[in-house]
Amino acid sequence: MKAVLFDLGGTLADYYERSEFPEIVRQGIAAVEAYLNDQGILNVSSDDIARRLKEEDHEADDHRVRPLEERLAAIFQLDTSAKSDARMMTLCRLFMQPIYARSRRYDDALPVVRELRAREFKTEIISNTSWGSPAALWREEIERLDLAPHMDNVVFCRDAGWRKPARQIFEFALKQIDMKAQDCIFVGDHPEWDVAGAEAVGMEAVLIDRQGNLPGYRTQRITSLCELPERLRGGTR
Repeated sequence: MKAVLFDLGGTLADYYERSEFPEIVRQGIAAVEAYLNDQGILNVSSDDIARRLKEEDHEADDHRVRPLEERLAAIFQLDTSAKSDARMMTLCRLFMQPIYARSRRYDDALPVVRELRAREFKTEIISNTSWGSPAALWREEIERLDLAPHMDNVVFCRDAGWRKPARQIFEFALKQIDMKAQDCIFVGDHPEWDVAGAEAVGMEAVLIDRQGNLPGYRTQRITSLCELPERLRGGTR
């Protein structure tokens, strides 16, 4: 094994429980609505916002990315021309604030990544983003979490145009670090997005089950990243 690829949320950093996400989305939409109202450019009613929010609150069946900018433009009936790019990024930042306010790097993340780097493994993050939010915002988040200096590369779904478990995002990420799937192991917390997605392109996969909710899971399972280096010991070639 020559490279260890990681999911972000639930693997290297903690953000929210899935049950909390609807309320987080509501908070983000409320922040965007308040900003547009303060700027005097809110041209839709709260009822229309709520209706369109329900229409936009889904991912594509084929796992193509649905960008946050397009969702916000549809919900608030906004101009999406080039001149509005800066404003749209501001709105994206506002929407993402409730998520980033909750972020916390897991205590085991940095020591394990540092050990793997010392053992000359390549390291890379492959992650979906909430509601197709911009990769640029997540790269800032990776810097805040102090993970960026310890990664050979970071790939978000917005970079590839596809969300995990689509094979395209994994294939895109492999090209970025010039690695073959059989030389990589992927570590993530979602059985479908992370494990099945990685295995579909020929990678070995490890499920990190921090809460111990899947003790009988069919594939390799760990409850802490601290278990990973020992599993990889002697695995480089």
